[in-house]
Amino acid sequence: MIYVLTPEQMRAADAAAIEGLGESALMTNAGRCIADRLRAMATPGTSIVAFAGPGNNGGDAFAALAELGEEYKCFVAATPSSHPSQARADAQARAQAAGVRVQPLPADEREARAALDGAVGVDGLFGTGARLPLPDDYRHLARALDSRKQPVLAIDIPTGIDALSGDVGEDAVRASVTVTLGAAKPGLLLEPAREFVGELWYARIGIDDAMLAAQSPQFAALDDAEFLGLLPRRAPDTDKRAAGAPLVIAGSTQFPGAAVLCARSAARAGAGYVTVATSSSAAPSLRAHLVEQVVVALPDDTPPEAVAAELLEISKHNGAVAIGPGLGLDDRTAEIVEIFLERNALPMVIDASGLFHLSKHLELLRDKRCVVTPHAGEFARLSGRGTIAPGTRVERIREFVGRTGITTLLKGTDTLIYDGSIIHINTTGTNALATAGTGDVLTGIIATLLAQGLAPVDAARAGAYWHGLAGQRAARRRRVGVVAGDVIEALADALPGTAAGTQPLERVF
Repeated sequence: MIYVLTPEQMRAADAAAIEGLGESALMTNAGRCIADRLRAMATPGTSIVAFAGPGNNGGDAFAALAELGEEYKCFVAATPSSHPSQARADAQARAQAAGVRVQPLPADEREARAALDGAVGVDGLFGTGARLPLPDDYRHLARALDSRKQPVLAIDIPTGIDALSGDVGEDAVRASVTVTLGAAKPGLLLEPAREFVGELWYARIGIDDAMLAAQSPQFAALDDAEFLGLLPRRAPDTDKRAAGAPLVIAGSTQFPGAAVLCARSAARAGAGYVTVATSSSAAPSLRAHLVEQVVVALPDDTPPEAVAAELLEISKHNGAVAIGPGLGLDDRTAEIVEIFLERNALPMVIDASGLFHLSKHLELLRDKRCVVTPHAGEFARLSGRGTIAPGTRVERIREFVGRTGITTLLKGTDTLIYDGSIIHINTTGTNALATAGTGDVLTGIIATLLAQGLAPVDAARAGAYWHGLAGQRAARRRRVGVVAGDVIEALADALPGTAAGTQPLERVF
C-alpha cells in the first residue's frame, strides 16, 4: 500500500527509523531509488547536475549521484552546510570518491541555466520542511529547474510546493519526475501541485510499515495491490444475484443515455443481474440499447407514493441501488426520489439528478449506507456553502461529511473520498475522462461494488481507482475522441495483474 503522511508525521517516522537503521542507511537507500529513476531518464555518459540545499534533501542528491558517478558526468552544485548531518557528510564523501564534482550553487539564473544546459537536472534544494514563499537566494535556481527546458527529477517534493496543502509558490519547480521518500505527502497528490510533480514514484527506503502506520495517517491512496485486495471474488457456486444485483433508478425521455451507460457499467464491473427502473416513456429507448439488463417501466401517471412503493418492492431482490443518472428534474420525480430515499435500507450511490433532488433533504441519508458522488458544481449546491475556492477541497469535504455523516466522493483531477475517518486521494485517471457520461460509468461501478458487499467508502475508493485505470486504458487505445462507452469496455482489461506492492520503487501516476 501507499502511505500518505503529513510532513510532521513523516519527520516522526524518520526519527523512529533512524533509531533502528541509522540515518546514513536510510539516505543510502534513498539514493539508490533516486539513481534508479535517473538511469531511466538518461543514457550513460549524460551529464547529471544536482542543485543541493543545505539539509538532508541535498544529502539525498549526493547519495544518488554517488551511485552514478562512474556511469555519468555528475556534479553537484551545493549550499555549504556549516553543520551537516553525518548522513549528508557520508553521502558527499561517497559522491566525491565516485568522481562527482562539487561546486557552489550558481549565483544567478543565467549561470544556473548554463549549468543545466544539456543535462538532466536534480532538484535537491528543499524537502518537506520548506516554507512558502521560497527564500530569495533560491528562487533563481527553482526557475532554472524547469522541465519545459530539460528533464528534471525532484527529490521527495518539487521545490516551491507545500507538502501538506499542495499550494504552489510563485517560483515552484515543475518536475518531469518526483521520487517521494518513505511515504507520499498529501501535497503531491492534490491540485494545483499535482501538475508540477510529473511522474510520481513512491520509494520504500527501509522505514518499517509499522512505523508509518503508527503515525495514524490522515490521508491514504490505493495502489494496484491494495485495489485488487478490495475487489470481491466470485465463489465457485455463486449465482447471478449473489454475484451482485444492483438496481439502477435512472433515465428519462430527455436523458436515456445516462441510464444505459450506468447499467452497462454495472454489468461490466461484474454484476450478475442488473435491473433498471425508469419511466414508461423512457423505457423503449433503454430497451433498445440494453439486452443483458432488465428494464422495468414505471408508469408516468401514477402518484409518486405508488411509484416509490413499487421501487421499494423491486429493490427487495437487489443488493444495492444507484439513483440519479439522467432522471428528470421535475417536482414529481423529486417526490418519488425523496420517498424512496427515506424508506430504502439498501446501500446506495447517488449521482447527477439524484443530487439535485437531494440537496434540500440531506437529513434523509442520516445513518444510511450511501455514497454521494458530486463534481465541484454539484457539491457547491449540495453542501449549501457555495463554490469551492482553490486549495480548499480537503477543508470543504471534511466540513460537509462532519456535518452530514454522508460518505462523499468529490470528483476532480484529485478526486477525494471521505467518510469521516481518512481522506482517500485517488491517483488514477486522465483528462480523457472529461467527456459526457463518464460520471454515469463511475456510478455503475460503485453500485456493483456495493451490491457485492463492499462498505460505502471502499466501494467509492475502489470504484474511483478502477474508473481511472479504465480511462487511462481507453486513452491509450484511442488518442482522441474517447467516449464513456470506451471506458466501460476498458474495465476488464484495465484490471492490474497481481501486484505485491513491496518493490523499492512503485509508480503512483
